[in-house]
Amino acid sequence: MRSRYSAYALGEPAYILSTWHPSTRPATMHLDPETRWYRLDILSRTRGGMLDTAGTVEFRASYRAGTERGSQHEASRFVREHGQWYYVDGDTAG
Repeated sequence: MRSRYSAYALGEPAYILSTWHPSTRPATMHLDPETRWYRLDILSRTRGGMLDTAGTVEFRASYRAGTERGSQHEASRFVREHGQWYYVDGDTAG
């Protein structure tokens, strides 16, 4: 989760796509160069430990886009396959 946030903050869509599960991954993605991600708060975590194959992370990520400020609040679902965690999907709020 944190590495995916860092990739958004650094503008690295290739990394984001590589950590997205093939069953839900888009063919391409575009990151808005005007959006600056500057804060990640992990609100909760369910499973996702060393012996788990699935888990969820609830987070709030804050951004600036020009003069606008906002945040994305999401509960993201991840699965682990062959030792690698992949983002599957998420439910957003606010």
